[in-house]
Amino acid sequence: MKVAKFGGSSMANADQLIKVGEIIKSDPSRKFIVVSAPGKRESIDTKITDLLIDLGQAYIKKQSHEEQFSKIMTRLTEIVSTLNLPNELLDEFEAALNNAKFNTGSAESLMDTVKSIGEDSSAKILSAYLNAIGIQATYVNPNEAGLILSDEPGNAQILPESFEKIYQLREKKGVLVIPGFFGYTSEGKLVTFSRGGSDITGSIIAAGVKAELYENFTDVDSVYTVNPNIVPNPKKITKLTYKEMRELSYAGFSVFHDEALIPAVNAKIPVSIKNTNNPGAKGTLIVAEKEMNDRIVTGIASDTGFCSLYVSKYLMNREIGFGRKLLNIFEDEGVSFEHAPSGIDNMSVIFREGNFTVDKEKIILERIKNELHPDTVSITRGIAIIMVVGEGLVNSVGVANRATSAFTKAKVNIEMINQGSSEVSMMFGIQARDIERAIRSLYESYFVVKEDIVQNV
Repeated sequence: MKVAKFGGSSMANADQLIKVGEIIKSDPSRKFIVVSAPGKRESIDTKITDLLIDLGQAYIKKQSHEEQFSKIMTRLTEIVSTLNLPNELLDEFEAALNNAKFNTGSAESLMDTVKSIGEDSSAKILSAYLNAIGIQATYVNPNEAGLILSDEPGNAQILPESFEKIYQLREKKGVLVIPGFFGYTSEGKLVTFSRGGSDITGSIIAAGVKAELYENFTDVDSVYTVNPNIVPNPKKITKLTYKEMRELSYAGFSVFHDEALIPAVNAKIPVSIKNTNNPGAKGTLIVAEKEMNDRIVTGIASDTGFCSLYVSKYLMNREIGFGRKLLNIFEDEGVSFEHAPSGIDNMSVIFREGNFTVDKEKIILERIKNELHPDTVSITRGIAIIMVVGEGLVNSVGVANRATSAFTKAKVNIEMINQGSSEVSMMFGIQARDIERAIRSLYESYFVVKEDIVQNV
């Protein structure tokens, strides 16, 4: 048995749904289907989920909402009518949109109810379409499927007792179509995962039914070794480990919600990334462990929007509790950090700039000066993070040398380097303006040069 999850681009319109139907029809072992809300039909389009968020905000603020309502129904009507499905589906969707505004819970609860309509509508449409083309299919509400979640609107977590209930889905006949992104508390309240949560649903279902494979269908043939918007036609990654994927996801790879795979990986279920528009392509397989080979570096990820806080104080290393006091200031002010490389007399803390606002900066700098009495404290904004990722980096000779040589060749200054305890990645901080030049040079060093890249120790 396989679990197949289809993302927003796969559900965007009737043409895409026809492709999805053919993929399901081509392999009878694809028994469990998880779907996202309809995504963009073209680059300038708007996702259904974004339209639903606008509608939910209008409901909460008691503002006029006819325009948002109309846009959503127009998109759904276009799909249903093109596929020649019953109009009763549209009546059902319209009723769901209308009823959502009467949610008597908190604003967050109302928003969860509204947002869930996207995935729920996709699942009902796909189920109806599969039956229309001769595939026995059943829509399964997440409550019936057994997705029992914590009572955290917008950020719910799966509860352990769910998996036993989900396993019982194996006994149902035909193809089961389950909406992603949401579930229910033990008291029956609808709650959603964080944004991108349909990937989480797919992973949970795969773990719950003990699937042989979890397929995630999207709009790319595979995961690439580097961002194809920076390096044209980069090499594809045919196999990588979960640890590698998590590091790549954290630093800019957007194929997966970076925590989505945890249930499947814990259950040791391999994950295959496939392209709805090119299902015959090999794709990328994500596994718990892989065989080591000469090419230790799997991929290069990058992201902008970071800033660095630098603190120096003579004999800092002898001042017991200095690091704890510094990090406690960030905790008190509600600011999370990403990395904290340090030296004998200095320490840097890396933040996402969105978390470290100018207002927060003023408060934190004042507290550091008053409470820790540093010799120097400064902020550098406009930092980019580059991650060189691969299993076995820590036991390999030459990887760091190739990276630093690539930065030198590109005439890019390295602001910071951090490997720390990570076995699968090295982090480099540079000025964001240099990121594309640096990435191209790194790619050439690791993936274009013909000679052996590194040798295992």
